[in-house]
Amino acid sequence: MDISSFYNISSGAIREAAEGYSASRSEKTAAEFGDFFDKAVESLNTTNAYLSDAENEKLRWALGETENTHELTTALQKASAALQYTVAVRDKFLEAYKELMQMQI
Repeated sequence: MDISSFYNISSGAIREAAEGYSASRSEKTAAEFGDFFDKAVESLNTTNAYLSDAENEKLRWALGETENTHELTTALQKASAALQYTVAVRDKFLEAYKELMQMQI
């Protein structure tokens, strides 16, 4: 229930509760964005790690340090899936940003 519609009521207790609700709501929104941003950075770091692992496995296989193609294939598939996911998230973010920029205020 949104209590912001109670601002016109003369009770001081209700007015203070509504103001506290608005303040806590904006703090919650800021915290949620911070959590989202942290998760996005963590996801990028994970993708980067998978890409690095795949590159290292390719180098090890090319130099003859390993003959295990299973590890190479697994590393390449993880890197590919992570990169595709990251690109899909980026595309959706840019799409949402463009839509927000086209909104009339």
